[in-house]
Amino acid sequence: MELEIIEQAKAATPAFFERLVIDLLVSMGYGGSREDAGRAIGKSGDGGIDGMIKEDKLGLDVIYVQAKKWEGTVGRPEIQKFAGALQGQRASKGVFITTSSYTREAIEYAGIINSKIILIDGQQLAALMVDHNVGVSTVGMYELKKLDTDYFEGE
Repeated sequence: MELEIIEQAKAATPAFFERLVIDLLVSMGYGGSREDAGRAIGKSGDGGIDGMIKEDKLGLDVIYVQAKKWEGTVGRPEIQKFAGALQGQRASKGVFITTSSYTREAIEYAGIINSKIILIDGQQLAALMVDHNVGVSTVGMYELKKLDTDYFEGE
């Protein structure tokens, strides 16, 4: 199923992919409401930043977002550009989301810089979408119950 999710995300329009990223981040607890997140993403356009989203519902901190629908591997230069854009905003946190993957150099670079940049590749993106029910629907659920003996022992 995750491979299908990646294929669908790659085939989507840029606007739909942006909405997918918003839906995922909101479902993970970021950005407050979908409307707040929708206003933030895609508005920035500051050299290498696609948008920003509240870290929590109160907006105590902001996370900058870069979302790329790519076929090829994302290399260190793209991460450097994003890190530079973060510095230009005096930002310390960013998330770089792609439908493809990252080079070893890109991953290493993200790990050594002062800014905290989380790299989410296509596989992680699909797994997060499944975990947070974005773009998937539950077909069925089963609930099994057993006696809670601890409940009856305490007095």
